[in-house]
Amino acid sequence: MAKFFREFREFAVKGNVIDMAVGIIIGGAFTLIVQSLVKDVMNPLIGLLVGGIDFSNLFVVLREGVAEAPYATLADAQAAGAVTLNVGLFINAVVSFSIVAFVVFLLVRTINRLKREEAVAPADPTEKPCPYCFMVVPIKAVRCGHCTSELQVARPEKPMESV
Repeated sequence: MAKFFREFREFAVKGNVIDMAVGIIIGGAFTLIVQSLVKDVMNPLIGLLVGGIDFSNLFVVLREGVAEAPYATLADAQAAGAVTLNVGLFINAVVSFSIVAFVVFLLVRTINRLKREEAVAPADPTEKPCPYCFMVVPIKAVRCGHCTSELQVARPEKPMESV
């Protein structure tokens, strides 16, 4: 049993698990922001453009409830027990998803761009110019293959010996 708890502790404190937990928490908070953006900013603007329609109250009554139709709002229809097709709430969900998908796309795009810049670090040189004929020769060459001049070889530094 002790081995089980030790393995669980090692799993739980790994960087990836903690990063994932932070991502989920921030994602939950971000969802609230996006929902407010859709409900309080986007839907009123879209509703204004299409003639003052409030999308949150856009629904179709499939079966009337105890009280007879027409229902002014979705809340009234649901309180009366009517079965409704909530088109407006679906539109809100699609707009919310689109905003979240766009923001995640921008985030991933930025991260990929930063990774590409990291990966393009200069490599160690594999060639050098011959000081006599100026032709390119391999870095480890001791003679130029073009003019046969002797070349100086960069010698690796020897580690210092302790006394």
